[in-house]
Amino acid sequence: MTERTHSSTTEPTSSTSTSDTPPTTPSALPSTGPAEPGLGDRISVLTDRRGVLRVAGVVVGAGALAACSSPPVPTAPADPSSSGAAVTPSSGAAAAGGTPTSEIPVGGGKIFADTKTVVTQPAAGTFKAFDAVCPHQGCTVSSVEGGQIICPCHQSHFDATTGDRVSGPAPTGLTAKTITVTGDTFTVS
Repeated sequence: MTERTHSSTTEPTSSTSTSDTPPTTPSALPSTGPAEPGLGDRISVLTDRRGVLRVAGVVVGAGALAACSSPPVPTAPADPSSSGAAVTPSSGAAAAGGTPTSEIPVGGGKIFADTKTVVTQPAAGTFKAFDAVCPHQGCTVSSVEGGQIICPCHQSHFDATTGDRVSGPAPTGLTAKTITVTGDTFTVS
């Protein structure tokens, strides 16, 4: 018989290197070209990218907070005997820094975005104040029309006299604030 030999295929004869075990020393690794950054360098890059994103998030958040903050509507000292939002005008000198009652139309209201307050005058001489933040998703109400306070985001409507929810997705009504009328001005606390 004829013996055939193939010179193109050889099998490893060394017992120290097999295909099942990866090389364990860096010198045994194949060269892939120019040096690549090590794991430490890769972590550093990831940390730097994350750090940049964190800083960007803080800057955006700070800008949003700054846009929402502004001087408050003039407030009166808290009167422990008062409760609810209904107030009867009192006589006497106008409170320093109060808002003129003439700014609130009868049957309507005004939103004070800087303090997130809505003040209404459902009937002549009767003033009500509520938190202007809709309890649905935190939007600020935008108008008072037809005896209702309206949130522009999802069309929740609230009663301008009581602050109760009339319609829309808001789970509750608006929170009442204390309004104090002195002469022809008012303050909210």
